[in-house]
Amino acid sequence: MKLLITGMAGFIGHAVAKQLAPRGIEIVGIDNLNDYYDVALKRARLADLEPYANVRFVACDLTDRDGMQALFARKRFTRVIHLAAQAGVRYSLENPHAYTDSNISGHLNVLECCAHHAIEHLVYASSSSVYGMNPKVPFSTQDSVDQPISLYAATKKANELMAYTYAHLHRLPVTGLRFFTVYGPWGRPDMAPFKFTRALLAGEPIQVFNHGDMQRDFTYIDDIVAGVTRILEVIPPAGGLGGERPPYALYNIGHGSPVALMDFIHALEKATGRQARCDFQPMQPGDVPRTWADTEALFAATGYRPRIGVEEGVARFVDWYRRFYRV
Repeated sequence: MKLLITGMAGFIGHAVAKQLAPRGIEIVGIDNLNDYYDVALKRARLADLEPYANVRFVACDLTDRDGMQALFARKRFTRVIHLAAQAGVRYSLENPHAYTDSNISGHLNVLECCAHHAIEHLVYASSSSVYGMNPKVPFSTQDSVDQPISLYAATKKANELMAYTYAHLHRLPVTGLRFFTVYGPWGRPDMAPFKFTRALLAGEPIQVFNHGDMQRDFTYIDDIVAGVTRILEVIPPAGGLGGERPPYALYNIGHGSPVALMDFIHALEKATGRQARCDFQPMQPGDVPRTWADTEALFAATGYRPRIGVEEGVARFVDWYRRFYRV
């Protein structure tokens, strides 16, 4: 296998590459190393992969159409894990064009390259954000997702539609994964677990939105990686009597059980040995009160269920944070 991982300097991309590297797979990772959050952390993730001779990093932006086509032609990948995107719900209110550039134009370039270079399987990242204010729980991929409440969510819904179209037109095997609140070592500084930990260890108050009345399907990074790497091997076939159904699949990937935000904060208090001072705030625009993944379809496809609970996952994250930042 020759594998391309887009967004390899990112949280999930780094973790997936590190899991697959010992298997001897030839891995090329790309990233544009933008400054949405600390570039030094992204470079540290890449440095963590340097001991693996079969992993190579190439600086490349998804929006560079010619550069992407040249890379595919030169490397002749067999499979692709597409994780690169402009992330963050709240940032989409400040810089919407970053989302259309990366998540629409960039995603299109990945689909074009895969369609015209005989890729066996494209696995791409969608998001639980597509469910918006869906009142039904747990969230199922059978639910309607036609009312996104952030531009980020809208671009991820568009990604799913575009991917389905390419599966139909080019018979490109494609699998989409809707990620639910991923956390753990090497995590993103813009997400609550990282922000809360930094504030707790610095003795600063933490901002808690919707006055703490929120639930998230927190999913530890190792469980996410297990799902991604297993689904890479499950290539969706064309279906129907004449093969008219495209080779496309879509799954939720999460822990499958929501955790109250205040319970998550209590786990952080226990792991850090610090008491949180909460600055309660109203709901942020574009945010949702709860997420909860129905993961039965992914279990049926891969035989894997998440294993790391919040207390264990939080303790591992805090331990990494203390070591990495020498706190």
